Amino acid sequence: MSHFSRRVFLAVSMAAVAFPAFADDDENTLILNTKHGKVVIRLWPKLAPKTVAQVKKLAKRKFYDGLTFHRVIPGFMAQTGDPKGDGSGGSDLPDIPAEFNAKPFTRGTVGMARSSEPNSANSQFFICLGDADFLDGKYTAFGEVVTGMDVVDQIKAGSQDNDGAVDHPDKIITLRLASADKPKAKAMDAPDAPAPDAAAPAPAATPSGQD
Repeated sequence: MSHFSRRVFLAVSMAAVAFPAFADDDENTLILNTKHGKVVIRLWPKLAPKTVAQVKKLAKRKFYDGLTFHRVIPGFMAQTGDPKGDGSGGSDLPDIPAEFNAKPFTRGTVGMARSSEPNSANSQFFICLGDADFLDGKYTAFGEVVTGMDVVDQIKAGSQDNDGAVDHPDKIITLRLASADKPKAKAMDAPDAPAPDAAAPAPAATPSGQD
């Protein structure tokens, strides 16, 4: 009996440790849907906490849904997140202080777009289509594509000659936290009471409460 109890306790303890870890992953994972397919982005809250917090807040508000990839330069990056669709817009939230970090800008890195002012990032971000080390330490890297770069590669592009401006650009269909797509866990139902012995009188009905 004691061995069984220890095994049960260990299993419950491991589940209790694992569940918050999975929950934390979902809270820092974005699911970006396009007409070409799904892109999964892992966020880096430890490297860029203010940036990640703002992007997550906007995603929860469905801010990014329907916004275009207005600037896409082949071999360089695909930029989105502007409600004006021309690179000049942003959200109604304050601009984010620069959080430049040591992460290199390689293919799949997700970074915040900004003006010439370092502290001007707001809602626009870009996904690197190739390595871009000339951005290292000058822009805030806040995540990476973990699956779906083949989808990103299919986003309609402009050209180097017109600085990546795209006619009839592709759009973000939805951008959500992975946790938003998962059903909330329901409380476990109480086990059914055993049927009363046929030879014994049934117990009197008692009121039942709900957690």
